[in-house]
Amino acid sequence: MSQAEVSRMKPPLVPLATLIGRELRGGKVEKPLVKYGQAALAKKGEDYFLTKPDCERIAGDPSTSFSVFAIFDGHNGISAAIFAKENLLANVLSAIPQGVSRDDWLQALPRALVAGETSGTTVTFVVIDGWTITVASVGDSRCILDTQGGVVSLLTVDHRLEENVEERERVTASGGEVGRLNVFGGNEVGPLRCWPGGLCLSRSIGDTDVGEFIVPIPHVKQVKISNAGGRLIIASDGIWDALSSDVAAESCRGLPAELAAKLVVKEALRSRGLKDDTTCLVVDIIPSDIPVIPPTPKKKQSFLSTFLSGKKSQSVNKATSKLSAVGAVEELFEEGSAMLAERLGKDFPSNQSPGTFKCAVCQVDQPPADNLTANSGSFFSPTSKSGEGPFLCTICRKKKDAMEGKKPSRSLVAS
Repeated sequence: MSQAEVSRMKPPLVPLATLIGRELRGGKVEKPLVKYGQAALAKKGEDYFLTKPDCERIAGDPSTSFSVFAIFDGHNGISAAIFAKENLLANVLSAIPQGVSRDDWLQALPRALVAGETSGTTVTFVVIDGWTITVASVGDSRCILDTQGGVVSLLTVDHRLEENVEERERVTASGGEVGRLNVFGGNEVGPLRCWPGGLCLSRSIGDTDVGEFIVPIPHVKQVKISNAGGRLIIASDGIWDALSSDVAAESCRGLPAELAAKLVVKEALRSRGLKDDTTCLVVDIIPSDIPVIPPTPKKKQSFLSTFLSGKKSQSVNKATSKLSAVGAVEELFEEGSAMLAERLGKDFPSNQSPGTFKCAVCQVDQPPADNLTANSGSFFSPTSKSGEGPFLCTICRKKKDAMEGKKPSRSLVAS
């Protein structure tokens, strides 16, 4: 594609501050087109994905549309991944009050994604509403954002114990052990794992059989992009074990989403071979008058500038990256803490049926007689009164201390 063709395809750019200002003043902001493609190669058959580009906050009202895309990377079987694929979206939506405005809906979404994470698997879950992107993730799948100008942003956090020092500290502080497999002769092999259980991830949905240290509280990030658009690449670890974020983005720029997803999978296969399930979703968020995200033009570099690519060029690149990110992406929300008090708060809507309580984590309705515990005292806030929410069921109550990096209290151990 020539430089002239790229220039003709570009829409009139509106600064992000102007875009946000229009929304605040109630002005019209045209929604983008959302185009997507997917590709996968199976090794164990435990990867699943979800694509729902035509959801509506208010049924029958197209102006309230939003899109959902997700990757589920199961382990120790497929039932958890299938269950999460079929139920997660409904659980998230049930945690948001009905009939709220779009602004309130977007504001409630990050907290609802914490409450909606139910039984299952590792997941990267993406909600797109207009130019706003919200991503919740547990595990080691990843979502990156490639914006105009070639700036690649990571919207998820890796919960592999090998990579995440904070999660290792949380697990050990709550009484778990982190180490590698021991083989005959005392040699250690493989990645760092959490014991008991031996899982190499510190967070996933479910995994009740591997101990309370593996928790389902996701990292959540919400950003707003400019009307120049952007591309999301959502993929399981089969992609990211083979390709860096930058390489994955560069390998498919300028291509339609469907072809781009296939090319990312092909590039991962070429780089590493088929060592694991390899699943990729590419989602383009683009102005309605552009058929495809145009490629980022490569800057020509003279021999002299290439030769002098030391500290000076590094500082220039860093400054350019910062400016491009400020102009193209506005961070609205980010939280990765495992502290439930910080993530939910006692005012979180419970939406329970009469005579029942709903667990703030697993979202399962249970009658009080089933040992559901009201979160008074030290559970959430010292000012909480008995009977106030949020509530935790028996299983999630036992996980709470491990979520927060604390050793279980005596009362919980006794129960």
